[in-house]
Amino acid sequence: MRQKSHRKGTVSPCAACKLLRRKCVKDCIFAPYFPAREPYKFAIVHKIFGASNVNKMLQVLSENQRSDAVNAMVYEANARVQDPVYGCVGTISSLHRQLEALQTQLAFAQAELVHARTLRRIDTKHLPYTASAVTFPTNKDFSSDVNMAFVYEDGPGESLWSC
Repeated sequence: MRQKSHRKGTVSPCAACKLLRRKCVKDCIFAPYFPAREPYKFAIVHKIFGASNVNKMLQVLSENQRSDAVNAMVYEANARVQDPVYGCVGTISSLHRQLEALQTQLAFAQAELVHARTLRRIDTKHLPYTASAVTFPTNKDFSSDVNMAFVYEDGPGESLWSC
């Protein structure tokens, strides 16, 4: 998939050969994965891993694995530019923490729903006090809250999540 230039029989260099200022040969290992129209891909991979290391990695892999390896190197190189210490691991850790916080919020919302349904079923005539509406602040991160109290008319606060 290499492009022909204006001169008859010549081939335009791939992004890697162009950046490295060398002649792009017919069996260039970089050409299928770093086309001339996407110079930024090789530039960032070269900046993080180095051309020699990328060449070695591609040489060791079978041809059907190389495309995935190049995509992974480009992704990791972009992540390393954004976070030089942790790279992809930092992104994965951040997403994991967000997932845990969202799961905690979901658990609180489900518990609130169960509690609200339970309050509706209780015969309020036999209680010394009646439950008022259960409300939670909006846009609140509940992951750090251990005790959440419900407000009752004429009665004490009661927590569903006391440890």
